[in-house]
Amino acid sequence: MPAITLASRHKEPAMCKHLTETAPFDYLPKSQLDRLRKSNHFLIHAFQNSLSHIKENLTGTYLFLLTDMDGVLLSMDYSPDLETVVEGSPIRPGMIFTAQSCGVNAISVTMDSNEPVLLLPEQHESPYFQSWHCYAAPLSMESQHFGYLDVSTINADMQGELIAIAKLIPAYMQNSYQNQQATEACDKPAVEFTARQLTILEMIAKGFTVKAIALKLKIKECTVNHHKKVIFNKLGVQSSTEAVSIASRLSYL
Repeated sequence: MPAITLASRHKEPAMCKHLTETAPFDYLPKSQLDRLRKSNHFLIHAFQNSLSHIKENLTGTYLFLLTDMDGVLLSMDYSPDLETVVEGSPIRPGMIFTAQSCGVNAISVTMDSNEPVLLLPEQHESPYFQSWHCYAAPLSMESQHFGYLDVSTINADMQGELIAIAKLIPAYMQNSYQNQQATEACDKPAVEFTARQLTILEMIAKGFTVKAIALKLKIKECTVNHHKKVIFNKLGVQSSTEAVSIASRLSYL
């Protein structure tokens, strides 16, 4: 899928005055971030593992960002020559990359469009990001949407390489993620589910919300949530995505 460059969506500086003056970046509280990172540990490990392979062959200057589906920064990495730049910037895990938090940026645009996007320096609203050429894209594995990837560089001559790298990372991540899940699934003892729990697990796998499950089964939403909690505990996971992945590998789905 080709990258989309959104020059026409860039706002004039006068419309971004509040961002320039106050830089109202939002961050997730540490306790919430710790829980979020724990529930996404497979994804974070896959991201870090993928970069360990890719970075060996890179000579340029790059910044790599991984966010969850709400744009919360889960993990980041960068080339050694960027250490001073990144440490002096507001970018750190827990930062929320929505337009409301830090102005229009590549991640916020791809969150809105669900399409890959290339954002040029002048298209960012916040002055903190106006040195960066950023390529962001949604992350999906096994038909499950996990979050967003951003690969950025400060070198305009590396745009082509930037996009190529960003397109390689998801494939590496998927392979790493599947290997982790398979290893953990093999290490898990057999799990026993009730018929109702299996039904709810199957509906979760099909994308049903708690409300939709409750309506379909004619039970209360709190009852559905209780069953979900039991299912998660039995599988040793903390999210629906992980539950579906592990259950599939254990042949419950």
